[in-house]
Amino acid sequence: MPIRPLVSCVAAATLWCASTALAQQTVPMRNNTPIAPNGIVVAPLGAGPFLYHTAEGQDIRVVVHTRGLSHPWSLTWLPSGEMLVTERGGQLRIVRNGVLDPQPIAGVPMVRAAGLSGLFDVVLHPQFATNRFVYLSYNKPVTEQQQGLGVARGVWNGRALTDVRDIFVTTDANSVSRLAFGRDGKLYVSLFGNAGDGSGAQNPMSHAGKVLRLNDDGSVPSDNPFVGKAGYKPEIYTLGHRSTLGLAVHPGTGAVWENENGPNGGDEINVLKPGANYGWPLVSLGRTYPGPWQSKGFSREGFEDPVVYWTPAIAVSGMAFYTGSKLAKWTGDVFVGGMRMGEIPGTGHLERILFNPNMEELRREMLLVDLRQRIRDVRQGPDELLYLLTDQDDGAILRIEPAN
Repeated sequence: MPIRPLVSCVAAATLWCASTALAQQTVPMRNNTPIAPNGIVVAPLGAGPFLYHTAEGQDIRVVVHTRGLSHPWSLTWLPSGEMLVTERGGQLRIVRNGVLDPQPIAGVPMVRAAGLSGLFDVVLHPQFATNRFVYLSYNKPVTEQQQGLGVARGVWNGRALTDVRDIFVTTDANSVSRLAFGRDGKLYVSLFGNAGDGSGAQNPMSHAGKVLRLNDDGSVPSDNPFVGKAGYKPEIYTLGHRSTLGLAVHPGTGAVWENENGPNGGDEINVLKPGANYGWPLVSLGRTYPGPWQSKGFSREGFEDPVVYWTPAIAVSGMAFYTGSKLAKWTGDVFVGGMRMGEIPGTGHLERILFNPNMEELRREMLLVDLRQRIRDVRQGPDELLYLLTDQDDGAILRIEPAN
């Protein structure tokens, strides 16, 4: 075999490196983050209904249930069947028989709405029928220069919230928060963990990047994992989270499941265990926005691994277990909202994940891709149908029902 001159090999390698480097386009950046492209034009949501064949043979019809919402964030149902819906701008709205009341509900605390921050989640107390308690999480203006994350509780009188007061406030975090009542009757509260370098998520004396566990009045349960442990905030249930946008209680085990956004990739679903650390920013399945991996490894002793992850990211938001029978092919599946895929605007959709009896992922399906809507929340309604919120200027509630 003839031997190539070493200098020729070096020259060829140099030429190859130069050519590949020149082949890459320069991507405009803002604050060390690539500016998202805008080549996909999202058409206004049509009148519907929209019909779909799906992978499990569950043919569905998607109905536009309600229109006219401005960036809706969360929804829940009153026992009377009316819907309460939060709007990021700071309004709590009510929907009756699919019709949005033009007047926002009175009694909502003052909200600082800026960027993606504002009014977030709304949940009812498990004993709402007797105590009428409604809970809200929101970006709270603490002073003119400082803001924080507040959890407020009010009493629903049939028309407005009364006796509203904050049961929890922190200045460690001020953006995106989900709420969920566990089977234990405790209130689980997520807090944003990606401010600055994200190190607050690993700081046990900060609420940032944590899921908290509170009594229904905001006090600390005596059996929380870090109660009485020096150097830890006693409210902390889990730590090491980035940007939690979904909390849901498993209908069988009662475990609280959490989903969170990674950076460029690395969105994940976690099963929360008391006192566990989920790794951010030390361990991640995603890349930093400029391109390098967030961490050198994807798993490390002492940190909990996710049960589901996405690379590329879909900007997960909202999560629900489907337990009904009207969409029978989907019973037991997990549904997750997605706001954009692979950092490309206009690629929002819904995802369905099928698990085996050990809650290990078997397959997943992308749904409603052609609608290109940012799906902010997904919930199962009392009628055993699925309801979605679209995070748009002219946001809507979508209802998924059997096609037949």
